[in-house]
Amino acid sequence: MAQENTSKNNDEENLIQITEVNVDKRPSANPEKDDSSDTRDLLLWTKYKGTGDPKCRDELILKFSPFVKYVAGRMAVNLPNNVEYEDLVSYGVFGLMDAIEKYDPGRAVQFKTYAKTRIRGAILDELRVLDWTPRSVRQKAKRLEKAYAHLESEFGREAKDEEVAEYLEITVDELKKLLEETRQSLVLSLDETDPNSENSGQSRLNFFEDTNTPTPEQRATNKEVKKMLAESINKLSDRERLVVTLYYFEELTSKEIGSILGVSDSRVSQLHTKAILRLRGRLSRIKKVLLED
Repeated sequence: MAQENTSKNNDEENLIQITEVNVDKRPSANPEKDDSSDTRDLLLWTKYKGTGDPKCRDELILKFSPFVKYVAGRMAVNLPNNVEYEDLVSYGVFGLMDAIEKYDPGRAVQFKTYAKTRIRGAILDELRVLDWTPRSVRQKAKRLEKAYAHLESEFGREAKDEEVAEYLEITVDELKKLLEETRQSLVLSLDETDPNSENSGQSRLNFFEDTNTPTPEQRATNKEVKKMLAESINKLSDRERLVVTLYYFEELTSKEIGSILGVSDSRVSQLHTKAILRLRGRLSRIKKVLLED
């Protein structure tokens, strides 16, 4: 019991050390370059995995704490102002600790690739517990999602704003307002945990990341999901597809994407929201196919 309390106290001390550092909410550099294969780091990993030395664990936590801040910062830029960046970092640290405990240095997977899923998952889990999105906003988002899914299934093409507005019996201006109202409830929607997954925090987009050694059945399923998701992304408009690619795969911020496209942050957000609404409907169909198999 005393050892357990000591470990808990060490965890709390690490959280304080990590979150006390003042870091810009919009990270200017991408620290994802993994140096966990350096000789010194390999020795540290080997010692920790072999002995469980808490000092080695603490050293690993502090070493990778800037990566937690980076991941939290990437998520924070699209969350409401009432969601504190420092809280996201704190949530992410627990994901980092989990990753350190479960990581196998012997596998051909870089630690930051492995840890990113768990850091994001820990943050997302806490955000869901806090439930910062009003129920009315979630209902509006669901209404929009169904409208896009219905119209695009009927037309066999991307639905225009005028068509969506007519279907919802509102004006185009009201549709734009509705998109803005639901934007913040959708920014993490492609990262929602799959309720049928055994892995907490497993993102739908993480089908593109080889963080574990899959079984043959999982490999076949993942391959099919990748194919169907890629097809869904390819059906987006050119700009929406570019926004999704730059945001989720190149990991640029809305401001950076706006600079590339030559549009405002709000326009990027609108393109992002529409893309997510369309993909959510298609991902739901993918999920049904998987459950039927």
